[in-house]
Amino acid sequence: MTVNYAEPLSEGFNRMKKALFQPFDLPKWITVGFTAFLAGLTECSSGGGRSNGKINNNIHDFNVDKIFSFPEIARDWLVEHPLWLGLIIVALVLIFVIATVLTWVSSRGKFMFLYNVVNNADAVVKPWNDYRKQGNSLFWWQFFYGWLVFGVIILLAIYGFGVAKNIHTGVVPEVSKIGFIVSFVITIVALLVIFGYISLFLNDFIVPIMYKHNFSATQAWSKFLTLTLQHPGSFILYGLFVFAVGIGVGILILLAALLTCCIGLLLIIIPYVGSVILLPVSYTFRAFSIGFLAQFGDYFSVTDVTAGVLPE
Repeated sequence: MTVNYAEPLSEGFNRMKKALFQPFDLPKWITVGFTAFLAGLTECSSGGGRSNGKINNNIHDFNVDKIFSFPEIARDWLVEHPLWLGLIIVALVLIFVIATVLTWVSSRGKFMFLYNVVNNADAVVKPWNDYRKQGNSLFWWQFFYGWLVFGVIILLAIYGFGVAKNIHTGVVPEVSKIGFIVSFVITIVALLVIFGYISLFLNDFIVPIMYKHNFSATQAWSKFLTLTLQHPGSFILYGLFVFAVGIGVGILILLAALLTCCIGLLLIIIPYVGSVILLPVSYTFRAFSIGFLAQFGDYFSVTDVTAGVLPE
């Protein structure tokens, strides 16, 4: 079969125009934007830091040995300051609780936003209640998957720290340094690609399959992996296509922000307000993903509620 990428994107864009601009309905924008905000609660962004003159002035006092002795220094300091140790533990527990709650709400929000896109609706209460089972299943899958990713990151950090320390102290032979560094970088890049595809497929395909067939997350992954093994190249290219389009959209958003003297950028970074402003973007991408998936048969089309048999 021939898999198209531009056509589902165009259809998604047209679906967005019809839903949000024909006619323009501000209350609908606010409501649908709220569900988009809930769906994206667990998406994180990173920011850069900046240095000051004091750091630059002290650059020559920088001691690499202090970095590699930091674990021992931190351990001893915490033992000597039990109050701070307790406060750190309490802070970590609070972060864990907040992250868990946000993941749970976001899991339900993904189905709310999908419901509104599929049905050209602006509902909140109905999809929140109707997709409770699927939302909870998605939450538990993301909860354990998140811990798996966290564990992998910690192990890589420990391994990388150990290798760097051995290289610095001369334990690793000179001829092996490049090999260690290259293998570590390749591992990091490979894991980033794998985790990126899993997150993309989870949101773009697993959620619609769960929505369509009332599946658990595990059941949806089983059906999707079967489909992926039949069309591996199509889904790899999908990820690259989304990445390329995302870069283009990001550039356009940045240009728009600059044209408004960064006022638009300030509004975008405000929680919920940014979701409402960027609703056409998130709406188009959500519609694009379900349009792309529908190319693989009625079983995977969220608009076809009568299909129930997985094609051979």
